[in-house]
Amino acid sequence: MTFKPKQHHKFMHYHFSFSNPNSHFIEISLSFEAKEAFTRVRLPSWRPGRYQIQNFAKNIKNVQASDENGKAIGIKKTSKDTWLLENEKGMVTISYSYYAFVMDAGNSWLDDEQLYINFINCAMYPEGQLNEACQVSLTVPQNYQVATGLKAEEVTDYSAPNYYQLVDSPLIASATLRKVSYTVEGHVFNVWIQGDLPKSDEEVINDFMPFTQIQMEVMEGFPCEVYHFLCQCLPYKHYHGVEHWNSTVITLGPSQDLSERALYKEFLGVSSHELFHTWNVIRLRPEEMTPYDFQSENYHKTGFVTEGVTTYYGDLFLSRCGVFDRDEYVAEINKLLKRHYDNEGRKHYSVAASSYDLWLDGYERGIPGRKVSIYNEGALAAMILDLKIRLKYDSAKSLDDVMRLMWQRHGKNLSGYSYQDYQQAAETVYEEDLTDYFTHIISGTKAYESELEQLLTAFGLTFELKASVKTEEAGFGIRLTKHGDRFFIDQIATGSAAEKLLSVKDEILRLNGEDFKGSWPETESVNLEVNRFGRKLTFELNKETQIHFPIYQVAVNQEASEEEKGKLEKWIGV
Repeated sequence: MTFKPKQHHKFMHYHFSFSNPNSHFIEISLSFEAKEAFTRVRLPSWRPGRYQIQNFAKNIKNVQASDENGKAIGIKKTSKDTWLLENEKGMVTISYSYYAFVMDAGNSWLDDEQLYINFINCAMYPEGQLNEACQVSLTVPQNYQVATGLKAEEVTDYSAPNYYQLVDSPLIASATLRKVSYTVEGHVFNVWIQGDLPKSDEEVINDFMPFTQIQMEVMEGFPCEVYHFLCQCLPYKHYHGVEHWNSTVITLGPSQDLSERALYKEFLGVSSHELFHTWNVIRLRPEEMTPYDFQSENYHKTGFVTEGVTTYYGDLFLSRCGVFDRDEYVAEINKLLKRHYDNEGRKHYSVAASSYDLWLDGYERGIPGRKVSIYNEGALAAMILDLKIRLKYDSAKSLDDVMRLMWQRHGKNLSGYSYQDYQQAAETVYEEDLTDYFTHIISGTKAYESELEQLLTAFGLTFELKASVKTEEAGFGIRLTKHGDRFFIDQIATGSAAEKLLSVKDEILRLNGEDFKGSWPETESVNLEVNRFGRKLTFELNKETQIHFPIYQVAVNQEASEEEKGKLEKWIGV
């Protein structure tokens, strides 16, 4: 594709090109009509889908500006991501370079194989013009294909009705893109693959079509005529996905392992998860993000809906449509439970509070025992609500009804919803007060097993507390991590004897007089020599009768009644 002339001034026109792909710099220009003298232009500080300030402006250099006659205009930076143009009214062009060298589902990348753009990273906008139409043109090699949810045009290359949809429509341009397509009820779904996916087109369609169909059945339609899965199959270990208006980007690897069920199952799981986001968060969005404020934090307490409900449904849909078998889905429940019980933060911070603090440290491990994951805890909270409704109505009603009602009330019209709106929708379906659930499970720290034990056993599963198989964890309250050939204390159980003596990041040098190689003996006491930031210290520890780091796990109850087996099938499929 070649550069096209700038179009009528009612558009913001973006042009993307590169001269040396191995430099990883994308050359970008933005032309627009300045409505006032002294125009501010801005670059977003964060991106939807990751509620964390990321400061994309740090990747920009060589910012210049000119008027419609090509005469240079003064431009100065006034904050970390704001520039002030010393312009008159009329057409203005800004040009700059963006360093695109982070490969994940939310960033941008340029090399000798592809141009991959998340416009939210690099597309500046004039203040006050977010609702104006956008045009995009590309200068890329003639043999490149382009995968994007943007609308293809004749006069320019692509367009979006406003800036919000421009930055919600990532793009991959490459000579090696592979396209697999299928249709469900007149809606076209394209699976674009950059890299190597060792599965045939037929295999991909046979797995993607069923979870697409069941999601459309549950939500009674689909809001996009055409939808794009933009898949980066990478040669190294990686896992990430980000949702968009009519597309998703999925980055996963190592690609050669996608021939095996373990990683391919993860690929299907994240694909199902991201597809459900087309409703839940892209359109059915918390009112605090309606519309997005791209320059500052958009605080909200409903991450347990946006990410928790979506995480729960991503794998459940795969089970209900038969792509996952029963044992595979039970294994996914156990992953959620293990993460929950391995995190002491469940005792101190609610999933609603953790949602609000996404902007503080939501994507970091954080200090010991402070917070929980809205993805993991939100998924378990969604399961509890789903099973409560199913148990009351023998699956004639479920969380499906809550999400359909939320869609009808707050999603189709893009109005946004509050915490109270979600509670009201749940209570409408349940036909009973759910204050206890929302007060203690969502906004409190009530132990999840207080609900899960009764619910899961009623649905034909066992629910048992399992001790860690590692002696140092169960008996001594110490969890280790390995770096090279060295072993460090990663966690210490609350209330353990070790908590009073040892510290996180202590390196274990010797155990019972021998160099420590990772093997912990089955003895009643141990002598530890540790390195604590250069100090060598020695401690005696006794094995405790209290079991530390226990986790609840589920299994199919082989002695379940026919009624319980029936409930399980109605919930997760045959």
